[in-house]
Amino acid sequence: MEKETASGESENTSASAHHGHAEESFRSEVRQAIGLNPAKCYQCGKCSAGCPMASEMTLMPHEMIRLVQLDRRDRLMQDESMWLCLTCETCTARCPNGFDPARMLDGLREMSLRAHGENAPRRIQAFHSSFLDQIRSHGRVFEFGLVFAYKMRSGALFDDVLNAPGMYFRGKLKLTPHTIDGVDDVRRIFDACMAEEER
Repeated sequence: MEKETASGESENTSASAHHGHAEESFRSEVRQAIGLNPAKCYQCGKCSAGCPMASEMTLMPHEMIRLVQLDRRDRLMQDESMWLCLTCETCTARCPNGFDPARMLDGLREMSLRAHGENAPRRIQAFHSSFLDQIRSHGRVFEFGLVFAYKMRSGALFDDVLNAPGMYFRGKLKLTPHTIDGVDDVRRIFDACMAEEER
C-alpha cells in the first residue's frame, strides 16, 4: 500500500517501517529542542489556508510539520519555505487544536542554523543580520542603516532605490539614528544570548 507524503512523493508501508527508528529520533529531537509535540498537528490545513506567505512557499506550513512527523529532515531543510515565515502567528491563532505552528517553524530554523551554520537564503540571512545589528547598536531599528546594511550584505544595491527620495521627503526616512536610553541593557541581552549559544 502506498501513501502520499507532504513532499508529493509516495512511500510504501515497508519503507515507513524501515525509517521508523529515525522517525522517532527526529520527532524526539524536535520536541526536546522546541518544546512542542509535532503529533498534535492533525493536518487540517487551516494554518496554510490563512498564511499570507503561502503563495510564495513550495511547502505549506502544515506540509512542513508533516515532514517532521515523517522524519523527512533532509527534504525539509533543503527547502526555503520555512525561511519565508513572517512569524505573524496567524497560523497559531487559527489552529483548532491549540498547536503553535509559528513557534514550530521558528524552532526548526534555529535547529537548522545550529546544525548547518548560515544556511538561510542569502537575502533572508542578510536582512536578519542587518536588523539585529541595528537593535544592538541603537536599541531600535534605524531604517536607513538597516536598508544600507541589507543592500551591502545581499548585493541588491539598486532594488527599490527609486523609492528613497519619496520616503525622505515624506519624513519616512531619517538620515541619523536615535539611540534609546537603555541601549546598554539591550547590548547585555545580546551578549548573554551569544554566551549561551557558545556553551
